[in-house]
Amino acid sequence: MDLKQLEYFVNVAELGSFTRAASFLSIAQPALSRQVRSLEVELRQSLFERNGRGVTLTEAGSRLLAHGRGILQQVERARLDLEDHRGAATGRLVIALPPSVSRTLTSPLVRAFRSRFPKATLSVVEGLSTYVLEWLAIGRVDCAVVYNVAPSAAIDLVPVLDEQLYLVSARPKELKGRERKLIGPAVTLAEVAEHELVIPSLPHSIRMLLETALANEGRKARVAMEVESVPAILDLVQQGEAHAVLALNAIQSSGNADAFFVRPIRKPKMTTTLWIATSSQRHRGPLIDQSTELVRELLLELWA
Repeated sequence: MDLKQLEYFVNVAELGSFTRAASFLSIAQPALSRQVRSLEVELRQSLFERNGRGVTLTEAGSRLLAHGRGILQQVERARLDLEDHRGAATGRLVIALPPSVSRTLTSPLVRAFRSRFPKATLSVVEGLSTYVLEWLAIGRVDCAVVYNVAPSAAIDLVPVLDEQLYLVSARPKELKGRERKLIGPAVTLAEVAEHELVIPSLPHSIRMLLETALANEGRKARVAMEVESVPAILDLVQQGEAHAVLALNAIQSSGNADAFFVRPIRKPKMTTTLWIATSSQRHRGPLIDQSTELVRELLLELWA
């Protein structure tokens, strides 16, 4: 049985789609389909039921998935054990970043990674913290930067820094042209509840944090629109459609900070924590250990 075919099969099974698996693996979908079909021919059994929404596993496919995961993990453990023996930071690292962090961190991280680990390769993917933890669990990513996550036995979490949250508004006309100050006076959580918000849907970490804080005050958020994309949220805020609740980095990395007026949320103070997450159930080689330390250094430097 070809290990590459087995790896392709496992990715299709876990993602439930040839299209998504081809995108994740960075190969053409027809090539991926041919490899999986060759595996089915070799085994003389269908592994997937194809439908318009993607694929589901047959009984034979479910059995092979259980074996395939174990085989691939054992091969990876053997490779990492040999790398550990050499003490070399080599191989491929896949890191997941929240979109708001990715805009600031990706370029410095790529430059520093290539300089520090010339024999390794780096892949950066974006995703919300909730989804990223699932990717860690199934092995799609090796480490991640996440916001406000609940402790789990399957995940190792290292806190890096706390970010103040701000009420983000379009810059008032009376401030344009004469006052370029970005940050205004603090607002209370009660004042935030009076504004219509454009905000990500649940289970986005900032949305959950805000909803919980408002519930503790006996209030609810006035959600005008639910939008997942931070750039789209900022566009809507700039157009005066609503306000937003974000960390300052999201504004400063937008390239258009002068268009906004932000006020820190106090009474109570609203902060969100950035963590570095890795799987506690898979082997950690030199590359993961040294790369997560590099990510921590860059976050502290860039967010200072």
